[in-house]
Amino acid sequence: MVNGATSKPSFQQHEALRQTPIAVWSTDVLPERERFPYWRDAVCRTVFNVSIEAQPERFFARMSTRRSGAFRFATTTSSGTYELIRTQRDISRAPADHYTLYLQLSGQTVLNQTDGARPVRGKEILFYDERVPFRATLMDGVRTMAVIPRSMIDRRAPWLRRQPVQIFSGHSPYIDLARRHLVQLGAEGASLGESATALLMENVCNLLALAGAHDVPTSRLEADLQIEAMLAFCRQHLHDPSLSPQMVADHLGISLRTLHSRFRQIGSTFGRWMLEHRLDACRTALRDASQRALNISDIAYRWGFNDLSHFNKTFRQRFDCTPGEWRHADMS
Repeated sequence: MVNGATSKPSFQQHEALRQTPIAVWSTDVLPERERFPYWRDAVCRTVFNVSIEAQPERFFARMSTRRSGAFRFATTTSSGTYELIRTQRDISRAPADHYTLYLQLSGQTVLNQTDGARPVRGKEILFYDERVPFRATLMDGVRTMAVIPRSMIDRRAPWLRRQPVQIFSGHSPYIDLARRHLVQLGAEGASLGESATALLMENVCNLLALAGAHDVPTSRLEADLQIEAMLAFCRQHLHDPSLSPQMVADHLGISLRTLHSRFRQIGSTFGRWMLEHRLDACRTALRDASQRALNISDIAYRWGFNDLSHFNKTFRQRFDCTPGEWRHADMS
């Protein structure tokens, strides 16, 4: 459903749109002079209860929104520089018991706070408590947002409540994975059901909790967070042939018994999980055009295998073909 006809939509029309699973707002069919007022009044105030100031000289915006259970997602593309504001009056008028995750995909947003301006750049995630007033300057770019109940964060990561507005760097392995989940959740054509959406959002909350747990030992985290930390470390070191249960346990500061228990919770073992993910990585690399010059053995060694016959045997068992047959089939 696309909105943006030359006649300005009414509040009731927008309320109806808000109840649909996916809705799209766009200024592209409006006369230029009507674009900014439409976006300010019909979209930002009605949908997000925020204000816009500083009308830009040129303006274009498009937003897709999706609701799924307790979650709300939006992806916006805009041109022109303007200010987005949530005042204490906005908060009092429509109290919210949510956090917003704001992923900057391209361009830049500058968060203006009492202690100065803080830019949010590409691939960074802004974590924001909707009970706190804010002022931000939006520049040309693409952004994805997810609105989640406070209870999901407060239960597993109470330490995040101490800083209601913070920016997570895109360099963290936890944030990199959370970013990929948010992109998938906020995609305009997303067809995820409620259960799949809820599972991905659980993972996102766990990853943010880990990214913010600077002073919290892994051994004191909930089991779900320990699992996320364990798998993130294993993915990061999947290429290392010396990756072992002891290496992972030592890094996390947990016992071997706890580590094996966490793998049982996800229905696997350390050895089985590692083998499956290394084989998956090799399978992808064998079809990667940029890696055509590499021998099959080079790819296997790059992903932690040190026995080529074992690699060939397990690859065939998992994918019902040899590595060579898989690579050749793509070239035919």
